Amino acid sequence: MSLRRSYLSRRIIHRSFTLSRSYRESKSQEIQTIFGDDGRQGKEEAREENEQRDGVVLSGESGPSESSSWAGMLPELLGEIIQRVDASEDKWPQRQNVVACGCVCKRWREATREAVEKASVHQPGTITFPSSLKKPGPRDSPLQCLIKRDKKSGTFYLYLALSPSFMDKGKFLLAARRYRNGARTEYIISLDADDLSQGSKAYVGKLRSDFLGTNFTIYDSQPPHSGAKPSSSRSGRRVASKQISPQVPAGNFEIGQVSYKFNLLKSRGPRRMVCSLACPSSEETPVDKYHDDSEMKKPGSFTPGYTVLKNKAPRWHEHLECWCLNFHGRVTVASVKNFQLVATMDQSQPDGRGDGETVLLQFGKVGDDTFTMDYRQPLSAFQAFAICLTSFGTKLACE
Repeated sequence: MSLRRSYLSRRIIHRSFTLSRSYRESKSQEIQTIFGDDGRQGKEEAREENEQRDGVVLSGESGPSESSSWAGMLPELLGEIIQRVDASEDKWPQRQNVVACGCVCKRWREATREAVEKASVHQPGTITFPSSLKKPGPRDSPLQCLIKRDKKSGTFYLYLALSPSFMDKGKFLLAARRYRNGARTEYIISLDADDLSQGSKAYVGKLRSDFLGTNFTIYDSQPPHSGAKPSSSRSGRRVASKQISPQVPAGNFEIGQVSYKFNLLKSRGPRRMVCSLACPSSEETPVDKYHDDSEMKKPGSFTPGYTVLKNKAPRWHEHLECWCLNFHGRVTVASVKNFQLVATMDQSQPDGRGDGETVLLQFGKVGDDTFTMDYRQPLSAFQAFAICLTSFGTKLACE
């Protein structure tokens, strides 16, 4: 009796396997009839679909390969799909669908990058990939961000604001940590909030101050233009090249300086600052050939091709008895750190001059450890974040 039961069970299993195979073949023939000349592609799709249904997983085929139907899509159709997704999902968190398109396979990644680059010409400032953090901000309206400060660890986090509320963190963009290097201070800026070192692949740049904390130099991990040379000074170097991978540049490239003017007479008023930056949209020349800390104090010493910013002068409010600036509701706490920057020289304009009225960057306090940062073209998110970091810390000679 047991032998008969075992024989019958074997016949049932064999018959179910045969039916499953015949079902797959009939399904493939049906799809081949529908697609006509493209039957081979339909067959492959049917085979993959049936294998997934039957629980068959081949080793090494967990994701779409370069020879799959996804990668074999017509370039015109693929480009049209990604362009439509890019145009419809222009804000986060919906923007993550564009990033998902770039994760399908190599061809999709290249097509997504091309579509994003093409769209950024007509609509700059959209943040999609990490490279977008070093591209100019929006032209017509500022991009609103938040900076969160952790006093215990000396770490600062930059988030893209997704709602008007100051309590929401938003989307993480960059992180920076303050280090003491002898008598000077350095801020290491990284894409990874948990890996803030110059030897990391997530390292994007740094900010370095002088002894008094009044002059700052901004370094980029990538050359700002072709032919740019890394800083030859000891402070501009990263770590020994043998300590990091070959894909990580072994030097820092100076792209700008921020200088706070001395207030020796202790006159009433906020800090005064001047910035000279090699913005992404301009054709820059190496900074270290023309600038040093002493030249930052001399008016008119900035080279052509650089965008020069200065803080917007506040007005004295008689009733409140304080200096006031209109932050349009984006700043709620009075602080000496608050500032607005306007351009005196703007290389993104046809004549290279700034109007001195349009606020390109504003920074202000809204909580004990929460600050707002709003920036626009020609500044990038990385440059705006570096400028705002200079505002932290006491500057006795400037207040």
